[in-house]
Amino acid sequence: MKTEHQMHLYNAWLPPPVVEETKKEKDSFRSVLKFVKDSYKPDDPDSVYSTLKWISVLELFIKAKSELNLEDVAELVQFGIELFNISQNKLYAQVRWGNLTVRVLNKYRKKLAFKVQWRPLYDTLMHTHFTRNTGPEGWRLRQRHFQTITSLVRSCRRFFPAGSALEIWNEFSSLLENPWHNSSFEGSGFLRLFLPTNLENQDFYTDTWVKKSLNVWDSIPNSQFWNSQWAAIIARVIKNYDFIDWECFLPMLFSRYLNMFEVPVANGSASYPYSVDVPRYTRFLFSNKTSTPAKAIAKSIVYLLKPGGAAQEHFEKLGNLLEQYYHPSNGGRWTYSLERFLFHLVIMFQKRLLREQKITDKNRQAEMFLGRSERTYFVSVLLKLIDRGQYSKDEHLSETVAAATSILSYVEPTLVLPFLASRFHLALETMTATHQLKTAVMSVAFAGRSLFLTSLSTQGKQEDCGGNDDAYVDLLTISLSNALLGMDANDPPKTLATMQLIGSIFSNIATLDDSTDQLSFMPMIQFSEWLDEFLCRLFSLLQHLEPSSVLHEGLHSSATSGTFLVDDGPFYYCMLEILLGRLSKSLYNQALRKIAKFVRTNILPGAVAEVGLLCCACVHSNPEEAVASLVDPILSSVISSLKGTPATGFGGRGNPDGTVSIKAKPTLSPALETAIDYQLKILSVAINYGGPALLRCKDQFKEAIVSAFESPSWKVNGAGDHLLRSLLGSLIVYYPMDQYKSISRHPAAMALEEWISAKDYNSDGPSLGPKWHVPNDDEVQFANELLNLHFQSALDDLLKICQNKIHSDPGNEKDHLKVTLLRIDSSLQGVLSCLPDFSPSSRNGIVKDASHISFLIAGATGSSVGSAGLREKAVEIMHAACKYMLEEKSDDSILLILTVRIMDALVNFGSLEYEEWSNHRQAWKLESAAILEPPMNFIVSSHSQGKKRPRWALMDKAYMHNTWRSSQSSYHLFRMSGNFSPPDQAILLMDDLLKLSLHSYETVRSLAGKSLLKMIKRWPSMISKCVLSLTEHLRNPSSPEYAVLGSCSVLSTQTVLKHLTTDPKALSSFLLGILSSSHHESLKAQKAINELFVMYNIYFSGVSRSIFRTSDNHIDGPNFADLVSQIGSMSFDSSGLHWRYNLMANRVLLLLAMASRSDPNFSSKILSETAGHFLKNLKSQLPQTRILAISALNTLLKESPYKLSAENQSAEEGFFNETLNSLSHVHVITDTDSTSSRGSHGNSFIQNLADKSITRFYFDFSSSWPRTPSWISLFGSDTFYSNFARIFKRLIQECGMPVLQALKGTLEEFANAKERSKQCVAAEALAGVLHSDINGLIGAWDNWIIVQLQTVILSQSVESIPEWAACLRYSVTGKGKYGTTVPVLRKQILDCLMAPLPPTVNTTVVAKRYTFLSAALIEISPQKMPVTEIELHNRLMNELLDNMCHSSAQVREAIGITLSVLCSNIRLHLSSAHDYSCEEASEIENQLKEEKWVLVMKDRASDVVTNIQNTSPADNLETAGQTAFQNGYLNGDAQDDVKWMETLFHFIISTLKSGRSSYLLDVIVQFPLSCTFFAGNIK
Repeated sequence: MKTEHQMHLYNAWLPPPVVEETKKEKDSFRSVLKFVKDSYKPDDPDSVYSTLKWISVLELFIKAKSELNLEDVAELVQFGIELFNISQNKLYAQVRWGNLTVRVLNKYRKKLAFKVQWRPLYDTLMHTHFTRNTGPEGWRLRQRHFQTITSLVRSCRRFFPAGSALEIWNEFSSLLENPWHNSSFEGSGFLRLFLPTNLENQDFYTDTWVKKSLNVWDSIPNSQFWNSQWAAIIARVIKNYDFIDWECFLPMLFSRYLNMFEVPVANGSASYPYSVDVPRYTRFLFSNKTSTPAKAIAKSIVYLLKPGGAAQEHFEKLGNLLEQYYHPSNGGRWTYSLERFLFHLVIMFQKRLLREQKITDKNRQAEMFLGRSERTYFVSVLLKLIDRGQYSKDEHLSETVAAATSILSYVEPTLVLPFLASRFHLALETMTATHQLKTAVMSVAFAGRSLFLTSLSTQGKQEDCGGNDDAYVDLLTISLSNALLGMDANDPPKTLATMQLIGSIFSNIATLDDSTDQLSFMPMIQFSEWLDEFLCRLFSLLQHLEPSSVLHEGLHSSATSGTFLVDDGPFYYCMLEILLGRLSKSLYNQALRKIAKFVRTNILPGAVAEVGLLCCACVHSNPEEAVASLVDPILSSVISSLKGTPATGFGGRGNPDGTVSIKAKPTLSPALETAIDYQLKILSVAINYGGPALLRCKDQFKEAIVSAFESPSWKVNGAGDHLLRSLLGSLIVYYPMDQYKSISRHPAAMALEEWISAKDYNSDGPSLGPKWHVPNDDEVQFANELLNLHFQSALDDLLKICQNKIHSDPGNEKDHLKVTLLRIDSSLQGVLSCLPDFSPSSRNGIVKDASHISFLIAGATGSSVGSAGLREKAVEIMHAACKYMLEEKSDDSILLILTVRIMDALVNFGSLEYEEWSNHRQAWKLESAAILEPPMNFIVSSHSQGKKRPRWALMDKAYMHNTWRSSQSSYHLFRMSGNFSPPDQAILLMDDLLKLSLHSYETVRSLAGKSLLKMIKRWPSMISKCVLSLTEHLRNPSSPEYAVLGSCSVLSTQTVLKHLTTDPKALSSFLLGILSSSHHESLKAQKAINELFVMYNIYFSGVSRSIFRTSDNHIDGPNFADLVSQIGSMSFDSSGLHWRYNLMANRVLLLLAMASRSDPNFSSKILSETAGHFLKNLKSQLPQTRILAISALNTLLKESPYKLSAENQSAEEGFFNETLNSLSHVHVITDTDSTSSRGSHGNSFIQNLADKSITRFYFDFSSSWPRTPSWISLFGSDTFYSNFARIFKRLIQECGMPVLQALKGTLEEFANAKERSKQCVAAEALAGVLHSDINGLIGAWDNWIIVQLQTVILSQSVESIPEWAACLRYSVTGKGKYGTTVPVLRKQILDCLMAPLPPTVNTTVVAKRYTFLSAALIEISPQKMPVTEIELHNRLMNELLDNMCHSSAQVREAIGITLSVLCSNIRLHLSSAHDYSCEEASEIENQLKEEKWVLVMKDRASDVVTNIQNTSPADNLETAGQTAFQNGYLNGDAQDDVKWMETLFHFIISTLKSGRSSYLLDVIVQFPLSCTFFAGNIK
């Protein structure tokens, strides 16, 4: 294990003062790690909660890319995994520790060496997600937990010790034995998740294993889920083990891959005709994209390629078949998976080539490496797909194609570049299809660098790249000159593509100059002429722009309310910066003159941001020149415009005389106002990177800003605010000065710039880092002057207005307040965190504290100005002002919003930087392939560790990295220690923000709420106070609606909900507050309370043990048992609450009862009382409460302590009659029967959305039935709810025979009722009884259950067949997780179904019996059948073969279906090995092995075909119509033949539908002709 970790490029490039500080990070990480380990006490499992506050600190070091000691990192990972394994049942703690560990492992995976055991991870996974007894945690938390644990397993796989693969395979392969049981899907999911493919386990993977796996993969046809799991497993094995010989498996693999692409072949649907259903929860738990697993297929194909291997030809065939679906006219929902396929092929190919470049031991594997010919072959296949997809209407596909072209052009320029050139010329000629031009321009932009390298580098010229040396230079020249025509205000996509092209070309060139020697490579272009033309076009574009949104006045109009040039990506700004940064001195001066003239003579209010950015690029490139030519003249113009205008005196120049009432308010003319606003805003954007050059205009700036604030126009005040903000920023903030200049040249082509890879960075090499703007003394002094003028004096003004009421006219007072607050806000937004933060107050008065760390990570926005005292003074004045405004000006939203913004900037130190960083991150997501050079470059044969980017792009990232660091450097410093409480100033502002977050204006409420949240997140000790004060508003009947809305929006945040876990007082206040809020009548308030409650549920993470201990410690607030009983009393129907509140109270009761399991002192009493409570609720009048009771009982009736209460209940007279009656109301059977599907009670009520979300609290997350796919159409859409059946089963198991006796009468009555809904409940109750396996059940069967079942079989009613079929299916379902243990009554039930029917029954009953049989046989595990079941299969087979010519069509269909289940069961049984001791068994086994049924069916099929063919053609025509049968045209035998054939047809269809076809394919293939013939006749 290496001990050192090289400094990361972004850290090496930080501003000099910060770089120095980063050296301390190694030690600070070590001390944090020590604190974390100390805060966990092994003897107190709950102490894991005290470690959680450190996790965000540990994450800081990872995000900051700090240099750490690898020993410390390894220690952290091992501690993390250990804590994760110990914290069973603490889901939230596991999520936090799991995510941190994954993050560290992924970053350091190649540098660490230790072993991780897989079994504890598997146990946690099973315990939390695969038991029926789930905990009370909300589904959102479970979902996060599942994602965490699966990511953790994936990250730890590479550390599993030798032998793990074998253990894992043995553990899960048994689940795959029965492919028609859902456990096989789980088994494949577990194998995909756990199976390691690391070096230690390579002995496990052999050819035999591959053969076995491919056979298993074959056992379930047409299931995307199954295919995804196996494709992923096989892909990993192919990639990691090149010693397996795959050649013999290629045909099978590639036919599989082809089959997985669901594209339309011969029909329009593009999906499998009979796909196999996977249960919802399995799909949810195992990573499963329902679309094609394109990544796994691409990975397999790329790693199967080898010199002389057959994979190339197979890949070419696959490409030829898929190629047509890439064509623009052939798009559809399959385009997405084809686009991903192309994307992953290119990425994997790039990874493989890079990996081969890095391997040092070339001899050992050289024969496996891809040579030139293999590369060419692969690229030529991809070019076919690229050729079709280039102009796709799907934007993702056309972009992927352009990016793929760019990457491949570095691998095989001789193929890709000629293709690209011909496409570009073609697009220029056909100007009609404009989207083609955009795509062609984008492709050239993406491949710009490879075109340059091919034509300019010495190596590139030696290659024959399809054309003379200058062909590609010409291409670039043409594209550059055409680019000028592409800038068009009416065609945004084309304009942006053009700007991307210009940016891309100039990012490559070191400097732009007209001197001939350097730029000889673009002989056709005189740069000065091109530049003039470019600027003319640009100016014309700017003059014709229309702003995308209406420019709105008021507070939020930013300086940049831009058009598409600014809003749709960074291309415009980057192009200007790159172009102006690369120009030679003379060309720069030429451009500056033209730009200065344009800016001085035009006023374009619709393009403020665009013109501003143009000036900004000029200033950034050469501050001294640009300030003189651009900034100075505009400043003077603004000052002279403002000179003669009326002044209010609010701007900080003099004291306004408030006593004089001005009758008419002075104003500016609209034209003048617009001009001044425009010029000030342009200035504010232009001076962003001015730095010391701005000092020459010091006095003009002061004058302009004061005059702007003095102006009577609010618009001009706002523009002054932008200017002050920018000026402060450019004086004191750190930013790179020479970002777009080119420093190093490419060794192979001197005219080009060398690009840099962050991974190759070496601190000893030449320094290419940025030259930072580090403020000098004059700048700091100027910034302090500005602060005195506009922050200190504005604060004094504010205090004066509020205390002395200096204005008699309220209008004047309002204006004065607005401008004063604007000045304060502007100063704070400008200085960001350069104004020091206040220090927290120490609880014990001693500031030096052993557990306190004074430094975590380095980071600073700029030089420090002002002092902490200034911030504190501001807080006190703002507190007074807030009080005054809430009393006097509470209806003025602008004043209040400004107040909130100022408070936010004062108290949430660093949050402004954090916002800037997160906004900027979004822009990086648009990073274009034009500025990426892939790590492997075959044009100049230089390969690097990672992607290369231009220096300016990396500098941008380093700059933002510094911004992020500065937002975090002091954020966590005082949170960690218990000895620091929040500063007094923060507590003052918290009270103000609390009041503002309940304001009647929504904008004020939401802004204050966000600010309050940031604050309590940083100082968690404040949360409790907030919760108590906010829940009071819920309880208080006189609270206005807006106070309730404000309270709910703060309470429903995760910060608050997490805190409730450990704070007893807040928890009880929160719960009782919600449950006592039914008196708020407005719809909005009720909706907000509902949503708050739903949030509490989905994020519920249990309660910590400390809450149960409150009763011992006498902490104020009700103790836990009292809280439970108080809520229990609210949750009875009789309490008179609205049904929704009744439901909430019941739900809370259930959550608390389940959470109390972790404390044995409480648990049994509370749990048994709660179980009794919910049993009573089964008879509730409120339908939702009944359903919740079912859910609750399914969870609570587990262990035996609640026997008593259940027995007392069920002994009550008529208890079951009432209960079954009320449960039958849940079954709403509609005419079409389509609305109700299994288990979705949501449909049973017509409810609004809020009610729906509140009734969805059922714990059927892993609903464990049915455990086999449902595909038989005869079952119809049943309304059989398995969780109802489970309750009756649990009740009987807990309380034994007394319940069964009490149930008997009611069951008989309901089973024979006329209403279908009553029969549904009877079917559920009977299923529970039959599956309960208790002592005495066989006696009850003989006494009355068998009679009941026979009655059901023989009854004439048709509509409830689906429920009774489901009932029987439930009753014979195998027990245990994998369904292999036989239930006690299975033999009796099957015998009852096998008993012959009386000869007089009608055909409906006959069909019903077969339907019931097929339902029961689906649930049997064929590979584990006892002798009696084998014999039953044999008997039934003979019966079915004899009845295939039955006269009734519905019976024939039922027989066909039952036959398919029977035959596939027998086949699967025979495929697994059995060892029978008794003779009878082995005799039956031998009979089965003879497979007489196959012979019978085959022979009969060919006879039937011959007979039908020999019947006269006239009769054949009539066969389809029933008339043929009625008139007796056909003789009896011919009719029988047709019926037999029809049954066979049902057999074949249901075999294909069932997903069992892989075991019967050989049988079906033996009679293809007969089927096609018969199908033709039927038609």
